[in-house]
Amino acid sequence: MTILVTAAGHLGRLAVKSLIARGVAPADIRIGARTLSKVDDLVALGVNAVELDYDRPETVTAAVAGADKVLLVSASEPGKRVPQHQAVIDAAKAAGVSQLVYTSAPHADSSTLILAPEHKATEELIVASGVPATVLRNNWYHENYTGQVAGAAESGVLIGSAGTGRVASASRADYAEGAAAVLTTEGHIGQTYELAGDTAWDYAGLAAAISEITGRPVEYQNLDTAAHVAALTGFGLDEGTAGFVSALDANIAEGALAEASNVLSGLIGRPTTPLVDGLRADLA
Repeated sequence: MTILVTAAGHLGRLAVKSLIARGVAPADIRIGARTLSKVDDLVALGVNAVELDYDRPETVTAAVAGADKVLLVSASEPGKRVPQHQAVIDAAKAAGVSQLVYTSAPHADSSTLILAPEHKATEELIVASGVPATVLRNNWYHENYTGQVAGAAESGVLIGSAGTGRVASASRADYAEGAAAVLTTEGHIGQTYELAGDTAWDYAGLAAAISEITGRPVEYQNLDTAAHVAALTGFGLDEGTAGFVSALDANIAEGALAEASNVLSGLIGRPTTPLVDGLRADLA
């Protein structure tokens, strides 16, 4: 059996390591990458590296050919995901893969989350293709907030516009283990799993986690959307990025990421990683 992981970013790399930890022989794993030299460490473990660029369908077709199972790690650039994912789905159908596992977004078919429409469209393409599939609707990653730790610790203030909205995040390693579990055990074809951390936290809790990690007092300052965008542009973000970040906070305020569950912990056989531990590990 050959398992292809389509991308060599953080989640894909962790998924490869989780597959190996679950007993999959490295020689039975392919890792797709645009730049093969970036996965030399995985090749050293015995994993097969193949060129795979979502924007070059011919590389996708070649990478998928002969694979039995495919973990389609969602592409990272908003606005381009649907055609990029379509290339993988088409290649999986042509190759006759036995299972396509896709990393989607929470409640992609009904959520107001700004990222949801592309994931919803991808899920629909998978259904239309007829490829046997499992959809993993991953909630937020703890690591999405690592970049805010140093600045918040230095200033003593964590800014945002999420109000008291909660986030049921887990670590990338948790989600990677969940994907590996679905790829290596039976009974998951046709299933859609809403995956999240065991508990949800708000930005005041994030500020407390930063305080615990850094040893410096940090408080959360909630701003309205306009003030949040102004602050972010003042820090050097362009208007588009600042607007995107504030829109995500608005989604959080609406509750789009608040749903904690034990589905992920059930798949991985342990509690999900607490926020403070996930941030600390990523900083290390």
